[in-house]
Formats: sequence, structure tokens, C-alpha cells
Amino acid sequence: MSPKDSLKELAERRSNTKGLSGRSYGYAVFDNLKISLFISGGGGVGVAVENKSGKRTYMKMGTAGLNIGLGAQKYTVIFFFENKTVFDKFIDKGWEADANANAVAGNKGTNAEAQFRNGIAIYQITKGGLMLQADIAGTKYWKHKKLNR
Repeated sequence: MSPKDSLKELAERRSNTKGLSGRSYGYAVFDNLKISLFISGGGGVGVAVENKSGKRTYMKMGTAGLNIGLGAQKYTVIFFFENKTVFDKFIDKGWEADANANAVAGNKGTNAEAQFRNGIAIYQITKGGLMLQADIAGTKYWKHKKLNR
């Protein structure tokens, strides 16, 4: 699915994100797969886009951790960046997140509504799978060296 398609799907599920997208300096969209069986791991690829210029930076993400649970989940993570400083920091330094708990069943879902916090708003759209877990995991986002030459 293209980044624009992911934004469209999010806007259909959460109508207030249309305004958030328009107010943001840029956005990033990542398609991910996470698998859990007492340890969790996953990865994906994505793109960060500057709204005004359309410039794209291709990126990777990875996650690993310990958990109580099992399953697999495909999902898309969409970041909105409030300003250039936060956007550039995400691209140049990456971003890390820790600890989560979720229960996903079926193939459609959207996490609770988010607003800009510290210059970033994050949405997750589940694409399918079955996952029941509580884990301590780290997720890291970074530039894709081969695709950004």
C-alpha cells in the first residue's frame, strides 16, 4: 500500500486526521510485521515525506523484546510531525519507543486517538493477524542506507 493510500485509510477511520495531516510539516508511514512467542521481534520499511516539497527519505524499523504472549500481527504505523525540527530529528537521529500492551483480533483496527505530543502524533492501523501480548520491547527507526544515496 502506498503512503497516500495509508493516509487515506487513516482519514476514513479517523476523520480528524485530515486536519492533522494538513497541519503537519511531514509524515512517515511504515508497514510492519511482528511475531511473538515469549520473545517478540519484527521489522518493516517505510518512507518519511516532507509535505511541502514531497521529498522522500526511505527508512527501516526493527523491534525486539521479551513478552508473555504469542501471535503475529501486520500493521501500519503513521507518524505526523508538527515542525521541521522534529521531522529532521526523526530522519537524522531515528526514534525509539518502549513497552506496550495490546490485544488484536481479526484484520481491522485503529489505536486510540492521538494528538501532537512533543511534536509527533502517532497512529497504528492493524492489517490482520491475531496477537495477545504484554511485552517490554524496543522499536527503533532509522534511515535506509541503500535507498538514500
